[in-house]
Amino acid sequence: MVISFPYENERAQNIDDIEVSVFSATSKSVILRWTRIYGASSYKVIAAPQNSPGNPVGYAVFGPHTVMGTINSLSPNIMYTFTVAALDNAQEILNIGTIDSSSAPEVMDPILTVKSKDSKTFIVSFSLKIGATSYIIRLQNPNRFIREYIVSSSPAEIESLDPYTEYSLSIMSVNSGGQSQPSSPVTAKTGTVVVFVHNSRLRNKTLSPSTVLPPPQLSASSPSNDSITVSWAPVANAVQYSLSLYKFGWNTTFIKHNTSSTNWIVSGLDMGSVYVIKGFAWDPEGRQGEDSQYINQMTSKRALRLFSCVFYVCFYLMHHWACFIVFTGPAMPSIANVSMVMNNGLAGISVSWERDEGVFGSLQYHVMSDQNLTCNSTSTSSSCTLAPVGCGEVHIVRVSTSNEAGPSDQSGPMVFITSPCPPQSLAVVESTEGSCTLTWDTVTHVDSYTAFIKRGDGAEESCNTTSRSCTYNCTCGHTYLMSVMAFNQAGSSPEGQVLNDTTLLCCPEGVSISAVSTDTFEITWTVSRGAELYQTRAADSSEVILCNDTAPVCALSDLSCDSSYSVVVTPCNDISGCNRACKAHTQITAPCMPMNLMLTQRNSSCFSVSWTPNNRLAIYTVTASGDDGTRTCNTDGNSCDITDLPCGANFEVSVIATSPAGLGLPSYSELLETGPCCPVDQVVDQVTQAMSNVSWSPAKGAHTFITSLTSTRGHARCHTMDSHCLMGCITCGTNYTITMEAISHSGRRSNCSYEGFSSSACCPSGVRLYGMAHSSLRVHWRGAGSSHSYVTELVGSRNNYTCTASPGESSCDVPNIQCGDVYTVVVTPLTPEGSKVLFCAQRIYSVSCEGSNLGTGECYNMQRYIYNSILSPTETTQTFI
Repeated sequence: MVISFPYENERAQNIDDIEVSVFSATSKSVILRWTRIYGASSYKVIAAPQNSPGNPVGYAVFGPHTVMGTINSLSPNIMYTFTVAALDNAQEILNIGTIDSSSAPEVMDPILTVKSKDSKTFIVSFSLKIGATSYIIRLQNPNRFIREYIVSSSPAEIESLDPYTEYSLSIMSVNSGGQSQPSSPVTAKTGTVVVFVHNSRLRNKTLSPSTVLPPPQLSASSPSNDSITVSWAPVANAVQYSLSLYKFGWNTTFIKHNTSSTNWIVSGLDMGSVYVIKGFAWDPEGRQGEDSQYINQMTSKRALRLFSCVFYVCFYLMHHWACFIVFTGPAMPSIANVSMVMNNGLAGISVSWERDEGVFGSLQYHVMSDQNLTCNSTSTSSSCTLAPVGCGEVHIVRVSTSNEAGPSDQSGPMVFITSPCPPQSLAVVESTEGSCTLTWDTVTHVDSYTAFIKRGDGAEESCNTTSRSCTYNCTCGHTYLMSVMAFNQAGSSPEGQVLNDTTLLCCPEGVSISAVSTDTFEITWTVSRGAELYQTRAADSSEVILCNDTAPVCALSDLSCDSSYSVVVTPCNDISGCNRACKAHTQITAPCMPMNLMLTQRNSSCFSVSWTPNNRLAIYTVTASGDDGTRTCNTDGNSCDITDLPCGANFEVSVIATSPAGLGLPSYSELLETGPCCPVDQVVDQVTQAMSNVSWSPAKGAHTFITSLTSTRGHARCHTMDSHCLMGCITCGTNYTITMEAISHSGRRSNCSYEGFSSSACCPSGVRLYGMAHSSLRVHWRGAGSSHSYVTELVGSRNNYTCTASPGESSCDVPNIQCGDVYTVVVTPLTPEGSKVLFCAQRIYSVSCEGSNLGTGECYNMQRYIYNSILSPTETTQTFI
């Protein structure tokens, strides 16, 4: 063990000798502490027997910042002279200090015998050790709770154990220097006698176990004024029972009785008196069992009474009869039950009695206690409450009744003990690491205690006992809130003292050391309860690095690659200082960071990654991370390929080295970008005869798009950031080729091609209407080609008309037209699929009647028309006369 600190004071006084003290000792080693000497480059520690100082048995050398160290190879129970010398760079002695101390005794032989005095007490026998001044007996129960007892000789009694519980026992010897390591453990159970044999052929063999009989569970009743019957369930393996009885308050007179049955009738007792009874059983070997708890029983007080009656007494006086009603006095009441009650926060004693239904007249009941408490009740009630009462009080309660004839005798006394007072003077003794004992003052009139232990994290534990102590598992670094309640037949005590206790600091658990870079350790651990500061120390053969922090994490930097460091995390606080006994952890620094990362594109979905190797026995992992997931490759060389890269993706590429010590720092990152994706879908919608809208689905990685429509009659092109483009100069009835370039933010391009596009047929021009015979109308136009059919629609306010022209025709006739109306006329070519072109111009015509209604079928002449543009540029109006 080596503990070092940085210089806090560059000047230390060298006038006095080094102060040396013993921190701890075992049978074969001693840990020393000494004061630092300014200018010392090392410290040399020498151990020599006190009776032979010229013959050292061991030495150790420590660095200039070390103030605590261990010297080994000692013999047990020997007095040594320890010398600490401060040396300069020339190995000259600057200062020197000495101390005499003994090593701890040697390890004890295992315990010889363990006997049970009763179900809660062990009698332990062991062999004494020369040089030992005392001994520590360590017990561990099945829940791994540990208790330690300091004893001076053998045999030794160990009290306040859990009944009929198996314990593991070991023993340590102690002298002025320290304590030995524990002996080999033995196992024993409370309530048994166990002998252990220790030789070369039979090791730790348990022989002849026997059981101390448990106590009988007594119950009692009083069948008459002068007798009590005691009974109990049979105790296994019991051959006889011994019982004793004495009158409460007269415990100098005992009645004792031995029997092999399970009941006992005691007669000749005083009426209405309280008697105390206890007993125990005997086993076939004549060993006495454990005593039962005391029980109380009062003898009955059943007196003969005159039944309450009504008499009519009459006199003949002065020639007249005079009659009177005479009542006899009431009988003595009998107490039925006494119990504790609470009313508005005050404790009281509720007393109930048996009502006498044969009593004539009005009755009054009077309840009295020898503590000057009274209460009254009428014949309509059979109970009343004595209040207030305190804890742990003994009350002798009597009941009487009265009517017009006078009072009755008082009932037999009933002894009632109120609920006990709360235990006081709570204290905690930490008998050994992880095991504490809670003690309290004895409380009178108590049958049992329950201790409640609540840990700061919410964990709770309780302990039921008849003694005034309780052992519990006190985990290091926790704060405990403890209280104790006392119980008797009346109930539990009120809430009492709450004790707040904090255990010693824990060594941090879960210490994790990771090499986060080539020169840095990150050390993490679980929080130690009660710790306010952590000292983290890393040391190798040449340097010591310290880190002080309040958080359970520390980074130690400026370390070298592939070096082995010893790391210790020490918890501290202002109350108990620092726990210097925490163990060290060894860690090797992580591999170095790869350098000179280079990316070479092999094809659209593959890049080669290379770097400069600078580690031994390292595995390199190349990682490309982006929104499209992660791609990796591994190698023990200096290059590897990243494949299956999607289009339109950005990746951050880095390389990290892994060795048995862990991960190194990742290399500096390089950005990798693949070409943008082409849109999956593209749609061309013709808006007008010469204008089309091209739209497409989003393309990953694409920032702008260049879309081109190309034909033999010309081409159209647009460059946009949107997902659509409006393109003009489109020739109707023409086939176009569609191409696109998708361009990323950085200028990477992807060429995309799609199916061709055919513009719609051209709309006809020169649309004219001519009146025909038999109320018909001819629509005429000039067509752009002979491969399309045309449909003509006339929509009026009263009737609608249509006619269709076959391919090659440029007119159609509408029969039976209704004159005197305004019609909207549109002539539209049909696509090969039969759908109409939607953007041809509409015209409005007014058809007038000449002489008669055109709708009757009569002819009319159209000699002239007037053309005017109305509504919109695509709508025209003509009037026929």
